[in-house]
Amino acid sequence: MPRPHDDRLVALAARLEREDPRFARSLSTGQPTRPREYRRTGAWWALVIGVLMLIAGVIVPDGLLIAAGLVLSGIAVQLLDPERRHTPRGSRAPRTPRTPRTPRTPR
Repeated sequence: MPRPHDDRLVALAARLEREDPRFARSLSTGQPTRPREYRRTGAWWALVIGVLMLIAGVIVPDGLLIAAGLVLSGIAVQLLDPERRHTPRGSRAPRTPRTPRTPRTPR
């Protein structure tokens, strides 16, 4: 007869597998990796490349290179934010209903 705690453990394992399959597989092999929230290697590389693009744009006066460096650096900083909210894939925040617009009368 299954115990009530077994159901919760099975549900927890299924949720972990769904949210971060790489971490769940590594736990089963006995060599755990860092969870997805702490894997930021790509963000660090994006920040380094963005700063290098920004510096190159300043050295070689090129506005497009400066702008691209600023944008890439901004994206990387957002990815490095530890307080960033993670939403599950495929789910969105609920939309607020729009109020209907009244038709404009011609003047």
